[in-house]
Amino acid sequence: MKQLVTFLGLSLLFSHLSFGQGCCSGGSASPIAGGTSQGVLNIHQMEIATSFQRINSGTFRTGHEVVDPLFNHYRSEYSYNRLAYGVTKKLTVSVEAGYYWQRGQYDDADTIKTRGIGDLIVFPRYNIYNKATDDKVIDVTLGAGIKIPIGSHNDSTVVFTNPFTGRQTYAIDPPITQLTTGGVDAIFYGFFLRGFPLHNFRLFANTIYIRKGWNSLDEKFGDYASVGLFASTTVKTKFGLMMQVRGEWVNHMHSRNDVDLLAKYNIDQTSTGMRRLIAAPQVSYSKKGITVYVMAELPLYEHVNGTQIGMAPQYTAGLSYRFFPR
Repeated sequence: MKQLVTFLGLSLLFSHLSFGQGCCSGGSASPIAGGTSQGVLNIHQMEIATSFQRINSGTFRTGHEVVDPLFNHYRSEYSYNRLAYGVTKKLTVSVEAGYYWQRGQYDDADTIKTRGIGDLIVFPRYNIYNKATDDKVIDVTLGAGIKIPIGSHNDSTVVFTNPFTGRQTYAIDPPITQLTTGGVDAIFYGFFLRGFPLHNFRLFANTIYIRKGWNSLDEKFGDYASVGLFASTTVKTKFGLMMQVRGEWVNHMHSRNDVDLLAKYNIDQTSTGMRRLIAAPQVSYSKKGITVYVMAELPLYEHVNGTQIGMAPQYTAGLSYRFFPR
């Protein structure tokens, strides 16, 4: 039972892209793609996990209304890896990082894209309460982590070449095309599970809050908060079915030292921040410690500040291997 209730969806750290930071100034909001929940591992248990997520959106919104696009589309292809270890029966520590195979805004006249490693996350979680009987399972886990930027947040592109001198003028690329926001972020996490073993059914919830840090460009991306509600069951002990409904909120961007983000980086702060509601069905298959899964994230409602690129349906596939090295 412990193996079953602790695998509650593969956690995909910081690959979930929020477009709620501006149509040309987007950036990572949640460090947990899909907001999927996770508790703790057994003592001395290890987990190796990998996943691939693809995002492609060409929908633009003003508020919640769809408007004419400002460029063709945004695209992201991202692979994520996690190594986790059960230090004790209550404490699990994971180290997580990912790689963008491509990330950029695509347009007939002006395409800006990049690839490379993004961020590194160290994410400990502690189980503060666990009770299991024949007819009831209750589990409460809290976590606090840190996101450290590894990739670039200030890549630039040539915007003008002097025809007489050959001197080139560069401009910082939009954050939506950067590998990271460039700030050191604090992550706070809570998880609750209520299992019904006799009915092969589980209800659980999680909440995530990310306190964004300042980067070297005097930018602070909007803080992120989410609440997710989940229901799951297992079919013939190997197939897992899960449905998630998640609400997300992203605050607007900030600047310091009187930096004018619009004049200096072409970032309109009034077109940053959003709120949305997402449904995310997931199917998984588990055997001998290996779990493979596919998940879709479907926007039910979205309201953005100003005009921004909106969320389109996005898909994730991955696998996880849990084992005892001793």
